[in-house]
Amino acid sequence: MFYGTGKHKYELVEGWAKCPGGWSFKDVCGISIDAMDRVYILSRSDRPVTVFDREGNLLTSWGEGLFKRAHGSCIGSDGSIYCTDDGNHTVTKFSPDGRILLTLGNKDQPSDSGYVHKANMDESLATIRKGSPPFNRPTGVALSSSGEIYVSDGYGNARIHKFTSDGTLLFSWGEPGRGPGQFRIPHDVFVDRWERVWVADRENDRIQIFNNKGEFLNQWNGFNLPTGIFIDRDDVVYISELTRRISLFSIDGNLLARWGNETQNKETDLFIAPHAIAVDSFGDIYVGEVSLNIGKIDRGSRTIQKFAKIS
Repeated sequence: MFYGTGKHKYELVEGWAKCPGGWSFKDVCGISIDAMDRVYILSRSDRPVTVFDREGNLLTSWGEGLFKRAHGSCIGSDGSIYCTDDGNHTVTKFSPDGRILLTLGNKDQPSDSGYVHKANMDESLATIRKGSPPFNRPTGVALSSSGEIYVSDGYGNARIHKFTSDGTLLFSWGEPGRGPGQFRIPHDVFVDRWERVWVADRENDRIQIFNNKGEFLNQWNGFNLPTGIFIDRDDVVYISELTRRISLFSIDGNLLARWGNETQNKETDLFIAPHAIAVDSFGDIYVGEVSLNIGKIDRGSRTIQKFAKIS
């Protein structure tokens, strides 16, 4: 199957991830791609971090027992993998082979934002009275070109935190709400080459853009629960949306391509619940889904899909 338009056309690579028999990702919550185009998949499975080559061959896996509820990831220029855990309220930096190098946050000790988990999402968000220190259910993590760490904090908070590369907190910004600089689940974060900070403000259906001091610059509206952001070296902006689609934009906000589905057939739909998106050096797109959590269906290896760019 082919997707996209014009210069942004892609072919779905059927059965890309070659998983061992009987094994499933369950939910893919983070995707990171290193300089050799190895794909690090963060999932809520028995193998939390799995590493594949571009052809979908499994290279290695690690992370057993290290995560309570994995959520998001990014990769550093040195190959270090940064992962958020909204279950134990931490962000951890790992070596490429899974050794812990740095931990941010206090394990199992959420900060006090007033958050109380309830069965209904809106009711849970209504309990957040204020932005609080790191962390209360952190969601996304990103790095600047100089190695500064940005964390979106997330389900139980309404803030973005900025740290030095060695983990010293520099400052935080954000409060609960719908105005500029306010958030209702800051779900993912990405830093572009101009040091602007892009935030997927999920429940406000928008992308907010800030400078590296946390000052509001702009926002893009019209999304349906944006979950992930990736910006490639050509300044194409890729957005995953929980409501079954992905969107590609120019850096100044012009829609370039969009695909997904509007139906509700879990067995045949292209997407169930896109959660993470990343692009390799060839321009191929990888989309990970939380289809088990949201759709109550285990899609096996199809929980991550690859769309190869047509040159």
